[in-house]
Amino acid sequence: MTWRRGLVFAMVQPMKALIAAGGRATRMRPITHTINKHLIPLANRPMIVNAIEKIVEAGITEIIINVNPGETEIQKALGDGSAWGAKIQYLEQQGGPKGVAHTILNAQHLIGDEPVLFYLGDNIILGSVKPFVEKFENEGLDCLLALSRVRDPQRFGVPEFEGDRIIRVLEKPKNPPSPFAVTGIYAYSSKIFDAVRAIQPSDRGEYEISDANTWIIQNGGKVSYQEITGWWKDTGLPQDLLEGNALMLDQVRDGNGPAFADADRHVSIQGFVDIGEGTMLGPNVLIRGPVSIGKKCKLSECYIGPYTSLGDGCIIENSEIEHSIIFEQASIQNAGRIVDSIIGQKAKVTDAKSTLPRGNKLIIGDNSVVEL
Repeated sequence: MTWRRGLVFAMVQPMKALIAAGGRATRMRPITHTINKHLIPLANRPMIVNAIEKIVEAGITEIIINVNPGETEIQKALGDGSAWGAKIQYLEQQGGPKGVAHTILNAQHLIGDEPVLFYLGDNIILGSVKPFVEKFENEGLDCLLALSRVRDPQRFGVPEFEGDRIIRVLEKPKNPPSPFAVTGIYAYSSKIFDAVRAIQPSDRGEYEISDANTWIIQNGGKVSYQEITGWWKDTGLPQDLLEGNALMLDQVRDGNGPAFADADRHVSIQGFVDIGEGTMLGPNVLIRGPVSIGKKCKLSECYIGPYTSLGDGCIIENSEIEHSIIFEQASIQNAGRIVDSIIGQKAKVTDAKSTLPRGNKLIIGDNSVVEL
């Protein structure tokens, strides 16, 4: 405590952050058969990095990341957090997949009685969360919900209002009572632990965060909300990844351009483009940004259009690509025009006429989409 002129001022408890990075992302298969969803690159950076940067920018440096049992790739990708000036602890989810609310309970021994910023790691936003954290602290809240007006609220937790007050939150309602979604960003006091212990599993066997929020509201908790300004994206479906990638690429400014690229004189770069070291361009390459190209790629006789990201080590020849995410070491040769696509690590795409016997040869995993 701080003593001044005989008065006692209680110190504000430091806030910790909890990022949910578990789950199996079945709607993203086959991509998520080989990579944790939260490591999927958007503008050539793992999407979870967006969450870490927003948290640290808000002044929170103690971060807990909830991961699946046996997970190692997230730890390798993020390390101890020092790259962002943070301290990251990793916590395996216990007891199986029991829902988003159970993730918070799983981390109680690390959070303690301190307030927590709970952040779903597959959410990306443009604006800062610092005003959100400040509102929570300044108003002495038990629960602060980040809301966003969406076209399809039935996909999310939806707040029901009475005047300007939230009276409950419904999980994926068929008839949404408002046009708002509760985004994957929450601030809680320790009252959240009482809430999760009090609620019962839903029909799908999970402890729903919407039910925990409603419990806090109905049991005397001080609850408020703040609408997110700018864009917010929940990357729950493959098309959401493409939109998220585009939104992130819109932030690319003053990229390295040909400074890092070994570029043929017959190369044209238009708009904002970021190019990794060791990448070779040409001949006859046209790139129209916003585009992100990783390290040690080789491009020739190709067009890379807006809202495309190419991972490290990609080979693109005699093809056109636009509004797509291409993972590292993919090879695309003589493939015509590719749009609105997600192509995984070390995948090969080529012209069916270039090999014998001729025809469309396919090795397709679960939930794939192919247009011939």
